[in-house]
Amino acid sequence: MKKVLAVLLLACMTLSLVACGREKVKVNGPDDLAQALTGVQLGTTGDIYVSDFGEDHIERFNKGYEAVQALLQGKVDAVVIDDQPAKTFVAENKGLKILDEEFALEEYAIAINKENTELKDKINAALAEIKENGTFDRIVDYYIGQEQDTPAYTKKDVDRSNGTLVMATNAEFPPYEYREGDKITGLDVDMMLAVCDILGMELVIEDMQFDSIIASVISGKADVGVAGLTVTEDRLKSVDFSDTYYTGKQVIIVAE
Repeated sequence: MKKVLAVLLLACMTLSLVACGREKVKVNGPDDLAQALTGVQLGTTGDIYVSDFGEDHIERFNKGYEAVQALLQGKVDAVVIDDQPAKTFVAENKGLKILDEEFALEEYAIAINKENTELKDKINAALAEIKENGTFDRIVDYYIGQEQDTPAYTKKDVDRSNGTLVMATNAEFPPYEYREGDKITGLDVDMMLAVCDILGMELVIEDMQFDSIIASVISGKADVGVAGLTVTEDRLKSVDFSDTYYTGKQVIIVAE
């Protein structure tokens, strides 16, 4: 009987140190990711950054919440993701926290086909206009700010004879883009509604896997890619970008 108990105790100790055949690593900051197994969403800048630590230290998922679930199950040691979606995931899942030290700062912009310079110029002019007149700040306040009485952006009754603007996105990143029932909403969506109001165009949203967004812009299936996209040297080889519209950051989620 004592031998059986000893075996069970050893097994419990082993399970506490090892999940899915690997030793867990406690992550207290970015430097610890070099030894840890980190979950990321496929194709994101988190994927790009964590890849620098080597393939043995990264686990890719199609959706951000899948990476978070893997963290809850002990399959990864940490998750690297944009700060605003991270806040939502932590609020919805007990036992998780965001480390104080940020992983990286990044600038968000709209992906546009390299050959469509006219559209790029028009979008940049519209972005400048909604920033100058305060529309963009009000949109940010509604989704991210502390002012509870800030109204949501309302699509304007304007002439839309200039056609449609197809926006490729991945509705898995609240508050930037996410689903409310059958509707896709969020900061990026409202921003593009405001841009289309100025351009006299109808916004059409195509939801897809994150790593398909750039490809859809290159192929012409979408006019723009808007999904908290960070401007990187690698992406600039394939598409052009608008002026920066928001500065975000990558953060690290760990189990408490």
